[in-house]
Amino acid sequence: MSIDKTADSGSSEKPEKTDWIGEFKSIALLLLAVLAFHSLVAKPFYIPSVSMMPGLLVGDRLIVSKYAYGWSWVSPTFHILPRMEGRLFGSLPERGDVVILTPRDQSSDYIKRVIGLPGDIVELRGGQIFLNGIAVKQEVQPDLQLPIDANSPCGEHEFPGARGTDAAGNPVCNLPILRETLPNGASYDIIDLGPQYTDDVAPIEIPEGQVYLLGDNRDLSADSRVSSPLGLGGPIPWENIGGRAEFITFSLDGTTTLNPLSWWGAFRSGRAGTSLRPDKAVTAAE
Repeated sequence: MSIDKTADSGSSEKPEKTDWIGEFKSIALLLLAVLAFHSLVAKPFYIPSVSMMPGLLVGDRLIVSKYAYGWSWVSPTFHILPRMEGRLFGSLPERGDVVILTPRDQSSDYIKRVIGLPGDIVELRGGQIFLNGIAVKQEVQPDLQLPIDANSPCGEHEFPGARGTDAAGNPVCNLPILRETLPNGASYDIIDLGPQYTDDVAPIEIPEGQVYLLGDNRDLSADSRVSSPLGLGGPIPWENIGGRAEFITFSLDGTTTLNPLSWWGAFRSGRAGTSLRPDKAVTAAE
């Protein structure tokens, strides 16, 4: 009779030890890859304020391309590089582009729309932009009836007298809309609530390597019209631009809790996939 020598004989082999150093290296490499992607290719961005309404709402999540204008000191995640001039493989944004940027004297990110390029003379009269002495076209649109939610409460301080209801009786924020079209044909909607101290800006020539930026919610935006540190304090260097806003990934109405069951109901419908590039008139000439 043969004996199976491979049978379990109560072997006391020790379990294989975990290679903690190898595991740490793998996690570190993964984190470096994520940081490199966010710094060089694209990163998510969250809208925290009303300054870019009506196109962007508080609670919108979007994707910003980091390579659109080349790379500069502001490109790496967390802004770990010292401030320096110039860009690598740099190119200027186009008028109408929505960009993220870091102000001269701050480390936080803003999001605004490019209006003036180097050499342009920018002026505002009664809320209307004049580029190189020519009025930028503005057309009155029907009021926007924006559904009211926790992230868009239509507060009386920000939008006095704007609360109302739609045809179905749902609470909405009635916002006055103008369609603005820049000389290159870039077209987008803005909100103009009425006369404000930022409606008039004396002519300013944009220096070389700088751009002039405005928020689409013209009366509630700390942009190039507003002095620092509240606003951008005039044109900003192009190397302070961190990327171009491309599209909305999803949007939340502010009702999420720690309970995962609340997450699905908090998604705003119809916003995912919305492009943030301005419309372009086919016949427009620069």
